[in-house]
Order: sequence, then C-alpha cells, then structure tokens
Amino acid sequence: MTAPETAVELSGVDKIFNEGRTDAVTALTGVDLSIARGEFVALIGPSGCGKSTLLRLVADLIAPSSGTVTVAGKPARQARLDQEYGIAFQQAGLFEWRTVLRNVELPLELRGHGRRERRARAEEMLELVGLADFARHHPAQLSGGMQQRVAIARALAVHPPLLLMDEPFGALDEMTRERLQDELLRICAATGTSTIFVTHSIPEAVYLADRVVVMSARPGRITDVVPIDLGTRTEATRQSPGFFTGITRVRAALRGPGPRDPGGAHVVLTTAVTPGSPEGAPGAARAGSEAVPGVAPEAVER
Repeated sequence: MTAPETAVELSGVDKIFNEGRTDAVTALTGVDLSIARGEFVALIGPSGCGKSTLLRLVADLIAPSSGTVTVAGKPARQARLDQEYGIAFQQAGLFEWRTVLRNVELPLELRGHGRRERRARAEEMLELVGLADFARHHPAQLSGGMQQRVAIARALAVHPPLLLMDEPFGALDEMTRERLQDELLRICAATGTSTIFVTHSIPEAVYLADRVVVMSARPGRITDVVPIDLGTRTEATRQSPGFFTGITRVRAALRGPGPRDPGGAHVVLTTAVTPGSPEGAPGAARAGSEAVPGVAPEAVER
C-alpha cells in the first residue's frame, strides 16, 4: 500500500486542560497544520505557548478537546498503536544498566522482534549515528552529545516514518548542538523520515527546517508559517545571507504585527542579523525526559 503524502494533519484542534473546572487552561486553540511526508517542520514560540502540547497530541500522549489529529492517514491513537513514530526528548533517558546496543534494541525487544533482528537493526542505527564503535559501552561512559545520538538511534530503530523531537539539543553546548543538527539532517535525508522539532532557538529552527511554524503566547495558535529554502545544509549555510534573512523573518513573525504610524501604516521594526551576532543563544531549557511509554525502569530486563 502506498504511504500517504501527508504525514501529519491537525484540523481545528483545541486543547483545554481541566476542562469544565474553574482552573481550566486553554493551551491550544484553532490549530490547523499539515505536514508532508519527508518534511522537516520546526515549532517555535514563547515558553508556555503549547509547542510541546501540540507534539504530545500528535503522539497521542494526550487527546485533543476538539478537532482531529491524523498521522500517516489514520487517527493518532491508531498511529501510536501501529508504532508510526519515534520520539526523543531533551534528556536522552537511557537505561544505565544496559549497553548502548541494548538501549537501541529496547523498542524492538518490546515489540517482540527476535534477538538476531534486534541486534542487526540496532547495529545499523548505531552505524547511522556514528557510534558503532561504542556499542558495548554503557551510557555513563559517553558524553552528553553521544548519549543524545543513542537516543535518536533508539527512536529510529523501528524505522518510523515520523520523528517527534522536543528540544532534544537544548541542554548541549553550542558546538555539540551544531554537530548533532548536521547528524539529524543527514539521518532524516537517508531515511526519508518526516520530523516535527520543538525548539526555542531561532537559528536552530531556520537551519533545520523546511518550514518554521510560529506560535503565539497562550492560548497557543499558529500565527505564521515561514518557509525556509536553504538547499543542502553545509557549514557555509550558517554564514549565508539566506540564513540570516530566515532568522530575521522568524524573529519578525514572533514579534507579531508592529506598531502603526499616525497615518495607519505598519512600522516594520527589524534588527539586522549579521554574522557573529549572539542571536544563536537558545532560551532557558525545560526539564524533559526520554521514556518508553508504559514501561517503568524497574520492569526493564537488566
């Protein structure tokens, strides 16, 4: 059966926490978003705008209050049951008592794959992220960036058509983050994986994405979608005029409509972004965790 051209579709989605109570909070309202197969989409917006909530709706970790979410042409719940996506958070969340290889094998193990198939797939994924030589190591023996690559390998082990990433590089230093950004783009190109990537960093969103989805403060809504056309990313991309133009456009979208002059015309307020500017500093990192849904650490075979 041919895979659907649309990887993710959200239509008229609202999310209200504690609905019907006096402490109800509207996290998202009127969200419409379509993501094509193989597309890389970044979500950006102020803290608390619902970026992570939107990601969890796609993953069927929470249900929408209204509207519909479809993944790979099926309801989000069915897509979750059919294992249509992999997910990675800011913290790698590896099991310390398992080797790198066995951490990557874990989702395959939980799905009942045989030992030989698990090992072959895990070795393939570690080769893909450049960690084949560390298969027998334990997580404590790896750097933070290496642990994050293991988490990405684990998320990709089941060959999901969709990858959901919630600030996976937020806790890393700038140089490690840039290396992993390049690794991620290479992996997505090699596997044809569609990706939804949550970030607070404008340069990261522009560098990685085909489109940057800009969200408003709570209640979160999509206020703009900025297309990015930088071609194949290289080190030169980060110093290219197109890259800085993209950053300026996303910054302007995050600010929203500018003030009006006395005649009623919009006054465009932009800050030119030039090479060497400190624009790349990300916002404060949120605590996150990578977990295997429904499996407590003590239940995992040691």
